[in-house]
Amino acid sequence: MLLNRTERSFPRVIIIGGGFGGVEVARKLKDKEVEVVLIDRNNFHTFQPLMYQVATGTLAEDAISFPIRKMFKSQQNFRFRMAEVLRIDKDKKEVHTSVGVYDYDYLVIATGATSNFFGNAEVEKYSLPMKSIKEALNIRSYVLQNLEEAVLRKNISDRERYLNFVVVGGGPTGVELSGAIAEIQLHMLKKDYPELAENEMKVYLVEGTGKILGALSEKSSRDAERYLKELGVKVMLSTQVTGYDGNTITFNNGESIPTKTVIWGAGVKGQFPEGIHADYIERGNRIRTNGQCQVEGFDGIYAIGDVSAMITEDTPRGLPGVAPAAQQQGKYVAQHIMNIISEKPNEENFKYFDKGSMATVGRNRAVVDMGKLHMKGFIAWLTWMFVHLVSIFGFRNKVVTFVNWSIKFLTKNSGIRLIVNKYERPLPINHDKEQTVK
Repeated sequence: MLLNRTERSFPRVIIIGGGFGGVEVARKLKDKEVEVVLIDRNNFHTFQPLMYQVATGTLAEDAISFPIRKMFKSQQNFRFRMAEVLRIDKDKKEVHTSVGVYDYDYLVIATGATSNFFGNAEVEKYSLPMKSIKEALNIRSYVLQNLEEAVLRKNISDRERYLNFVVVGGGPTGVELSGAIAEIQLHMLKKDYPELAENEMKVYLVEGTGKILGALSEKSSRDAERYLKELGVKVMLSTQVTGYDGNTITFNNGESIPTKTVIWGAGVKGQFPEGIHADYIERGNRIRTNGQCQVEGFDGIYAIGDVSAMITEDTPRGLPGVAPAAQQQGKYVAQHIMNIISEKPNEENFKYFDKGSMATVGRNRAVVDMGKLHMKGFIAWLTWMFVHLVSIFGFRNKVVTFVNWSIKFLTKNSGIRLIVNKYERPLPINHDKEQTVK
């Protein structure tokens, strides 16, 4: 039970979203004279940087997820509610959810982002996004389902669309995912599917700009592209998707690829409940904030992480959509709220400290940028593993992840290859033309 405004002793801070930013706000408010309420549709936090390893079978979903209630079991001023947030009433300072209405003194919107298909409804219908655990499991099942379907088809031409895997988006997610799928081809296909020839399976990475890993240095981008090609990934630069009917993906250069599997990682857009006026929404469906993470025009409301657009002189395009930025914003907002409550001045604007960027491209291959320092290959791969391992919540999850990585390194085994819940994709537009297996 949560007390209403007239009954409680301390101000209430409601946090919408249990991602990196929301969790950091709640943690930094521990032992403070505030009531913290975190609301999320899931009862767990997901370590999204390793989502692609769930999608490709290296890790089970519980290795990158951690129960929110367990995370805050020792924080006396914390409460959690699993619910869908329907709308925000800024005038009454209320949050309307699927399980009731909660009033607040301070509100932090940390709802993150979802896939952005840029208005292409056909692509959205048939492609596979990867912004949640459920979507990652869908990808894992569907990749395996298509390999099973390919085995049933005797002619190579009939198997082609089942063995072509297209990843759209050359950011870290697309690069890491396409590299991981390529390793399935190299290390697992011949063992599990002797009926298929290794060269029948093809992996494509499609990027609309002239380079992959656009946020990293030119050197790291070139190294990552070389690593992908060494794994057999066909990298298609300056190529934009124009359509996908479930059987064939088409591009702006007139080319097309027959494929049943298109994984979409080409863009994200903010997601948030009703109640934020369109005048305060920036490109990418992000909420505009001032330099102190406060939503412009709203009293006592903050937006952080992927859903926020901090447009200032120092950040004219907003902050990067990465976990460290959200965590640093969360820490800043918690202190900002406590300064207001304590009647201390809040003069300093938020400043993001960029610790660097990195991406892995399969076994023993990675690129790392840390200031002027650039690393690649095995050393960069070890650095990438260490940073991600220490960042995962929960001792058990760290141990399970380390053990899985060690086994994969020693055996080149791709891990979990279970189709537990078969993914039922919408039928393709021209599905009647497909041959029936007899």
